[in-house]
Amino acid sequence: MALSLQRRFTTPEPDESLESLAARSLPDLPLDVAMEHIRGWNLHIFLMRRPRGLLLGGDVVFIEPPQT
Repeated sequence: MALSLQRRFTTPEPDESLESLAARSLPDLPLDVAMEHIRGWNLHIFLMRRPRGLLLGGDVVFIEPPQT
Protein backbone atom coordinates (compact mmCIF):
# COMPACT_ATOMS: atom_id res chain seq x y z
CA MET A 1 0.00 0.00 0.00
CA ALA A 2 1.39 3.39 -0.97
CA LEU A 3 1.38 6.23 1.51
CA SER A 4 -0.87 9.16 0.72
CA LEU A 5 0.49 12.67 0.31
CA GLN A 6 0.49 14.67 3.53
CA ARG A 7 0.38 18.42 4.05
CA ARG A 8 3.58 20.02 5.24
CA PHE A 9 3.37 21.29 8.81
CA THR A 10 5.49 22.67 11.60
CA THR A 11 5.18 23.24 15.33
CA PRO A 12 5.82 26.58 17.03
CA GLU A 13 9.07 27.24 18.86
CA PRO A 14 8.79 28.34 22.50
CA ASP A 15 7.09 31.77 22.71
CA GLU A 16 7.00 32.05 18.90
CA SER A 17 4.65 34.60 17.37
CA LEU A 18 2.69 34.21 14.15
CA GLU A 19 5.06 36.69 12.51
CA SER A 20 8.20 34.72 13.31
CA LEU A 21 6.57 31.38 12.46
CA ALA A 22 5.45 32.75 9.07
CA ALA A 23 8.92 34.17 8.34
CA ARG A 24 10.57 30.88 9.28
CA SER A 25 8.11 28.59 7.48
CA LEU A 26 7.36 30.57 4.31
CA PRO A 27 10.50 32.69 3.73
CA ASP A 28 9.87 33.16 -0.01
CA LEU A 29 6.59 35.04 0.55
CA PRO A 30 6.06 38.58 1.82
CA LEU A 31 5.41 38.42 5.56
CA ASP A 32 1.82 39.69 5.39
CA VAL A 33 0.95 37.13 2.68
CA ALA A 34 2.62 34.29 4.61
CA MET A 35 0.71 35.21 7.78
CA GLU A 36 -2.60 35.33 5.90
CA HIS A 37 -1.95 31.91 4.36
CA ILE A 38 -1.17 30.41 7.75
CA ARG A 39 -4.32 31.93 9.26
CA GLY A 40 -6.45 30.55 6.42
CA TRP A 41 -4.95 27.05 6.56
CA ASN A 42 -5.20 26.82 10.38
CA LEU A 43 -8.68 27.94 11.35
CA HIS A 44 -8.50 25.56 14.32
CA ILE A 45 -5.97 27.98 15.87
CA PHE A 46 -7.14 31.35 14.65
CA LEU A 47 -10.93 31.09 15.05
CA MET A 48 -11.49 28.70 17.93
CA ARG A 49 -8.77 29.64 20.44
CA ARG A 50 -8.88 32.37 23.05
CA PRO A 51 -6.86 34.51 22.99
CA ARG A 52 -7.15 34.35 19.22
CA GLY A 53 -3.97 33.24 17.48
CA LEU A 54 -2.16 32.01 20.60
CA LEU A 55 0.39 29.45 19.41
CA LEU A 56 1.14 26.51 21.69
CA GLY A 57 4.13 24.17 21.40
CA GLY A 58 1.87 21.19 20.70
CA ASP A 59 0.04 22.87 17.81
CA VAL A 60 0.21 21.38 14.34
CA VAL A 61 0.49 24.40 12.05
CA PHE A 62 -0.06 23.63 8.37
CA ILE A 63 2.29 25.52 6.06
CA GLU A 64 0.62 24.59 2.77
CA PRO A 65 -2.97 24.42 1.55
CA PRO A 66 -5.07 21.26 1.79
CA GLN A 67 -4.29 18.57 -0.77
CA THR A 68 -6.99 18.01 -3.38
